[in-house]
Amino acid sequence: MSEEKLYMVENDEGKYLDMNMGPGWNIDSGTAITNTYEVLVWANNHGGHVITLIKEPEKVVLSKEQAKIVKNAHDEDFPATYISDSANLSAIGEEELLMKAYVNGYTMAKEKKYLVYKKLGGKHTADVQYAQAYLTSVHSKILWILTSWILTGEDTDESFFQFTESEIEHYGLQDCERVESD
Repeated sequence: MSEEKLYMVENDEGKYLDMNMGPGWNIDSGTAITNTYEVLVWANNHGGHVITLIKEPEKVVLSKEQAKIVKNAHDEDFPATYISDSANLSAIGEEELLMKAYVNGYTMAKEKKYLVYKKLGGKHTADVQYAQAYLTSVHSKILWILTSWILTGEDTDESFFQFTESEIEHYGLQDCERVESD
């Protein structure tokens, strides 16, 4: 038994030894300790056996493309081969990352969003205007707002002003300036 693990004492009825309020057996909780000698003494003195508590491994954070590979691997007869064949060979460590995601589970990476704008001319700094893009909710069209500063969530409902990389490409906004949004 390793000192890095947590142990509890369990009896044959599935109850755990609780040492917090004096020795007693509880169905819902018990006392977890790291000292292997102490847990063996408790088990011996109170008629139970030692169980090891295992931490659930952390889920891996994947991009949308990586998540698709892992999801598809679950449907394959040889998932490791599928992952190996599908991994980006130029990305060092991606195959191992995908294998960990297959075994331990994964979450999707939050996609970066940007505020998109064009800086319009002006002779003086105070005269500079910005045209900021926003997406209409009704027709999914891009409209522009003329303003003297870049609007943020403090000024208005920011969700209409936020664009992902794929939306920037889809709506042809690549030539615009952008600021990463929180």
